[in-house]
Amino acid sequence: MTEKKIITVIGATGRQGGGLVRAVLADRASEFTVRAVTRDLDGEPARELKRLGVEDVVRADMDDPPSLAPAFEHAYGAFVVTNFWEHMSAEREKTQARAVARAASHAGVQHAVWSTLEDTRDCIPLDDDRMPTLQDRYKVPHFDGKAEADHFFTDEAVPTTFLRATFYWENLFGPFAPQRGPDGALLLTYPMGESRLAGVAVDDIGKTALAVFRGGADFVAATVSVAGEHLKVADMAAALSASLGEPVRYRPLSPDEWRAQGTPGAEESGNMFQYYAECEHRFTAARDLAAVRSLNPALQDFATWLAAHRDRLVNAWP
Repeated sequence: MTEKKIITVIGATGRQGGGLVRAVLADRASEFTVRAVTRDLDGEPARELKRLGVEDVVRADMDDPPSLAPAFEHAYGAFVVTNFWEHMSAEREKTQARAVARAASHAGVQHAVWSTLEDTRDCIPLDDDRMPTLQDRYKVPHFDGKAEADHFFTDEAVPTTFLRATFYWENLFGPFAPQRGPDGALLLTYPMGESRLAGVAVDDIGKTALAVFRGGADFVAATVSVAGEHLKVADMAAALSASLGEPVRYRPLSPDEWRAQGTPGAEESGNMFQYYAECEHRFTAARDLAAVRSLNPALQDFATWLAAHRDRLVNAWP
């Protein structure tokens, strides 16, 4: 029996990394097995990985570079994603990416998939006052910081595929969920105007990443940008209405109105949505749905994702 190749998954307890873990586990004939990395071996997310069938769960922390070396030992591949929203610092995210790239290089990893994003300043420069500059040098720090971190992997000579994700539809269960208006109706409130929002199911990020690993050297140095569908938010609201059996209305805000909410991350997410809206053509054009579907034939559109999650959606918004 041929020994399976190990993919070390940084972020295995999160959405993207968890999607890859599930994709590998679902493919019993896969040439790969996963080594799931977590900071807390005793936490519920780590226990859930073990219940799913992950046998190799190890502790490592991107903020503790020496802890990373054992996580990559004998690994063929690495999936790397950082979580800006945990600490809201682009500089910390870049430091984490540098540490992981260095550890993967020292271990001789043959293929890394780095979950990154575009540099928004290529579309909206720092001196453009359409949106505020954040953290002194970024327009959308969680985009721009990741983009700046890309070179760490090439500088360390790690054979890398740059995987660019987009808005998760699972955000409808969390920070971007519809809210009840004064009349009791559900309102989907985003500062997107009439622009389309590229969205994706997190499981499709994982399935696409697995296809990239299967492709091996053909994808080294390539950029793969994923989405499941490009939709106006009003069309998302209409699809939600049809799925839930109750009205969901789109309530557009201006980016300034969104940022003025004053909630944690409002400036960051306001700039993100403004980038999505004002740079829509180049952002969605980079996410060729046919190309993604060629890697992941089961790619879900929004209606398919809604049908699979309807029961959870019905119970999500009191």
